Amino acid sequence: MSGEQDLIKLYSGRILALAASIPHCQRLSNPDGSARRRSPLCGSNVTVDLNLKDGRIVAFGQEVKACALGQTAASVVGANAIGCSLEQIKSARESLQRMLSEDGPAPESPFDELEVLRPARAYKNRHASIMLALEATCEAFEQALTPTA
Repeated sequence: MSGEQDLIKLYSGRILALAASIPHCQRLSNPDGSARRRSPLCGSNVTVDLNLKDGRIVAFGQEVKACALGQTAASVVGANAIGCSLEQIKSARESLQRMLSEDGPAPESPFDELEVLRPARAYKNRHASIMLALEATCEAFEQALTPTA
């Protein structure tokens, strides 16, 4: 992709709509796990708080300060994280990374809407921002599972 038309395709109406409607945009007051991830290239950052019960997310909160593509990913993750296991979150993270770097398949349900970010594949400088929400969710989940001393 190159040129003005490619940027128009990248910032589609669907991407902008998702970016404008990020769910669970408040931090949790007493999370089991919390993680902040930052993209060093653009400065985007996402903080995720979550609570677990029986190995699944039962409460999710996030603070998102990212570009429209990072916001879009956070929107999809926020809309679908509750009820997920660590394995589902890790699988979505790995699939999204392969989709962006190798043109692999989009993540499976419930994160299949991340497919909307496929046009960003050609913009490697945007990949780190797109990955933030799933990376922070994985890290917060793992922290929640780690016994405290």
